[in-house]
Amino acid sequence: MIKIHKYEQLGHADYGWLNAHYHFSFADFHDPARMGFGSIRVINDDIVKAGAGFDPHPHRDMEIITYVRRGAITHKDSLGNEGRTEAGDVQVMSAGTGIRHAEYNEENEDTNLYQIWIMPREKGVKPRWDAMKFPKTPVNDSLPLLVSGRREDEGNGSLYIHADAALFGGRLKQGAKVAQALRGLGYVLCSEGEVTIDGQTLKKGDGAEVSGLSEVTLAAPGGEAEIIVIDVPG
Repeated sequence: MIKIHKYEQLGHADYGWLNAHYHFSFADFHDPARMGFGSIRVINDDIVKAGAGFDPHPHRDMEIITYVRRGAITHKDSLGNEGRTEAGDVQVMSAGTGIRHAEYNEENEDTNLYQIWIMPREKGVKPRWDAMKFPKTPVNDSLPLLVSGRREDEGNGSLYIHADAALFGGRLKQGAKVAQALRGLGYVLCSEGEVTIDGQTLKKGDGAEVSGLSEVTLAAPGGEAEIIVIDVPG
């Protein structure tokens, strides 16, 4: 089953410095029917104004993934970690027993990013932060694995999280078709352009819940596109 959530129908809040669209209940947006999907708790499609950002605030017992789509975001936390993540790259944070962090757009352009929260498989882990650069070359055969906490993915170059989940993402060439295997539930995000998932169209900003399928076909028939697939236990 594939259920599409259009960008225009997502929860929305505009704070001036932050324009946010919520795939699931978050902040002042509350929908009892949209409290998460599998172990995914949050997917926020954020545009952070140049020179603005999230002031220091706490988290605990959550795996937080940031995928930057345009611009860059600068991270600082209570463990002393600091780093700048650019478009097409990813940062992860295991909040565990507790961590405070801040995220600022120190660029001269607005930054567009996905903020993804996944519930950990265990609570009380040691907090950590990591980031990685990934190739930006469009693909036509398979999406690169960017983040994973699955045992079979250890040592393959992806960022680690304390969750039985995996995140694939990248750019598809025009005309490319990708057979994407799913171990559990899948959530597909169209980050740029237009893609199809088993023939159904996703436009920029749209999301799709996938359940009961072990594989989906992703395609970019109309031009180059960027896509993210989150695979979590059912």
